[in-house]
Amino acid sequence: MKRALIPLLLSVVLAGCGGSRQPAAHAPAARPAAAVPAGTVIAPNFADAAPIDDWNGRPPLAYAVHGIDVAKYQTAIDWPTARANGVNFAFIKATEGGDRVDEMFRDHWRGAGRAGVARGAYHFFYHCRSAIEQAKWFIRHVPRTAGMLPPVLDMEWTPFSPTCTIRRPPEDIRRDARIFIEAVTAHYGQRPILYTSIDFFEDNQMWRVNGADFWLRAVRRHPQDLYDGHPWTFWQYTSTGLIPGIAGKVDINVFGGSAGDWASWLAARAQ
Repeated sequence: MKRALIPLLLSVVLAGCGGSRQPAAHAPAARPAAAVPAGTVIAPNFADAAPIDDWNGRPPLAYAVHGIDVAKYQTAIDWPTARANGVNFAFIKATEGGDRVDEMFRDHWRGAGRAGVARGAYHFFYHCRSAIEQAKWFIRHVPRTAGMLPPVLDMEWTPFSPTCTIRRPPEDIRRDARIFIEAVTAHYGQRPILYTSIDFFEDNQMWRVNGADFWLRAVRRHPQDLYDGHPWTFWQYTSTGLIPGIAGKVDINVFGGSAGDWASWLAARAQ
């Protein structure tokens, strides 16, 4: 079933939101919080504490659909205000390893849902536990919720972990990714998203992992340049974003398509 394409309601973006701009110490003046129909795309009213002036002709603001990822570090979010200022989606940290649940997961999950933000949950992979154990832990703590975004597997190196800094062979890493992906796909009925950074992507040849959309981190250059043209669905372009309604800095992401593409992508994954 096809849905009508969602219009991009707000096309005027403040100069402090991207491209060539001066560093901003605070989030821009907030648009007032208001009820926003689910699925409506709102243009970003964002700033950045450490902006990039040159994106080699492909700035994040070339994309219509912006959102965030959050964890326990974002302790105060006014979700209706964030939504009204351009947070169209949120990936929320749920679990880590096989024994940790993010302290803010439930609050963020409920707050995003009430504000009409498209929400998904992510798992931070721990290299010292089995992949199936971690998949079961994630499934145990993340409810199957109507309209939720696909589950996310976050795989990175962990050099600063107090308990697990091992670097296993690439074939083991890719095997674990496939195990996790297959388990969560079977449970949630959605093809998952795989988040990673450039060093982990290259060290483990993650382009060889099939069955997942990719969410790539690239905070200095466009992912097309860093990841040798590998397809991506989401791009994390800053970790120093400033957004009305969110205390402190926050990661900001874009969806790799138009507002209409976003509508189609959501419809294909509706639960």
